[in-house]
Amino acid sequence: MTVGETNKARTPGKGRPTPKRREAEGRKRGPVPPPPKTTREAMRRARGSKEERKALAAKRREQRIEQRKRMNEGDDRYLMPRDRGPVKAYIRDLVDAKRNLLGLFMPLAVVVFVALLAPSLAVQQYATLACLLMLIMMVIEAVLNGRRIAKLVRAKFPKENIRGFSTGWYAFVRATQLRKLRVPKPRVSPGDTV
Repeated sequence: MTVGETNKARTPGKGRPTPKRREAEGRKRGPVPPPPKTTREAMRRARGSKEERKALAAKRREQRIEQRKRMNEGDDRYLMPRDRGPVKAYIRDLVDAKRNLLGLFMPLAVVVFVALLAPSLAVQQYATLACLLMLIMMVIEAVLNGRRIAKLVRAKFPKENIRGFSTGWYAFVRATQLRKLRVPKPRVSPGDTV
């Protein structure tokens, strides 16, 4: 092969030098704006325009509303990890199907607070005594309720690893919340069989 033959077999060049990486990346990004001169200008750039912020806030608000709606309905994908699964749903149904003294825990706390503000010492003493008796009854009910629910859950889900204390605690926390404020919302009415 001669020198003339090798020149004919060679691929022709593109007619310009290969750009450096920095130049190619700069062309992709477009012109770089000058750096901000003041802190206020830097913060304004970081926040974006007023319309962008409003659109982002509206989008986030819609997502939160949808998420809360699904959580209240009991959709497992939107529930907190502690509330997911058929076992927890069954525990919630058992708690919601029965009226408990524990549901009076929050109103009782308000009564105690108001009673302690009363000017009469006798009212304070009687209210405190009544609240202590009520608390003792609530603790007894919580223990009995927790044991009953753990037994029912073990019977319904024999293959699951059910720990009595955690099941009882979950039932206790659910029962102490006011019925209207429970999340997810109760699926059964008091008195229904589960």
